[in-house]
Amino acid sequence: MDYSDLKQAIGNYSIRDLEQRKNWYTPAAAAYNEVRPRYPQELIRRVVDLTQLPSNAKILEVGCGPATATVAFAQLGYRMICLEPNPDFCRLARQNCRSYSNVDIQNTSFEEWMLEAGEFDAVLAASSFHWISPEVGYPKAAKALRERGHLILLWNKELQPAYEVYRRLSEVYQIHAPSLDRYEDRETQEKILQGLGQIVEDSGQFKQVVSASVASEVTYTTDQYLALLNTYSPYLKLERQNKDALFEGLRDKIEAEFDGYLRLFYLSAFHIAQKRQMAA
Repeated sequence: MDYSDLKQAIGNYSIRDLEQRKNWYTPAAAAYNEVRPRYPQELIRRVVDLTQLPSNAKILEVGCGPATATVAFAQLGYRMICLEPNPDFCRLARQNCRSYSNVDIQNTSFEEWMLEAGEFDAVLAASSFHWISPEVGYPKAAKALRERGHLILLWNKELQPAYEVYRRLSEVYQIHAPSLDRYEDRETQEKILQGLGQIVEDSGQFKQVVSASVASEVTYTTDQYLALLNTYSPYLKLERQNKDALFEGLRDKIEAEFDGYLRLFYLSAFHIAQKRQMAA
């Protein structure tokens, strides 16, 4: 995927009607909370070190989902206002953050949130900022930040099996959903992450973009893997009949050939950029 294709793909998320975006993950909210991986502690530590967030830092999180990344920052004592437009995600986030009085989960979108200009040390978005139009997201994030504040974008790329395993699963995709038969190796994922950093640069709102990634490995049962797939947008769009046939075929393949378990690999990454001071 080249840079122009990446920008187009991201544009396809943000041009959806706001109400559609708010409710997009409702069918998969519980599964998202259960099977989407959290962000490695090593990654969080590097973010905190690079941004040099003060102990009393105030963070605005955009699209917190079920608090996939929120808890890692809440545990460090930062004050957080977390925006989540989906009511099911909002409920799960409040449940997951119930031990943290320093976290305020608000059921609203970033677009509808009333700007608190210059109030935040950091604006955080974990695998969510692509849902907001760049023409809206980057300027509003910059305005919310204090001088020398940071934009923190976290990403967990799609979990992938080893290529040899993918080739076996591909046989099922070719029968039931050939349009979803795709594989991202590490080089491809790193290229996508590089493009996401370039988009931050191109916004003109931020400077000194710094990025890094951490490779992780997890093992999922068949049920966990199918639940994971159902949290990805292409699967949420799939017709129910096609999805049922695809998942049945994948289940049979995983149970028969891989003993009901898959080893999965993915990259977690961050982009950190400092607010650019605009000329008066």
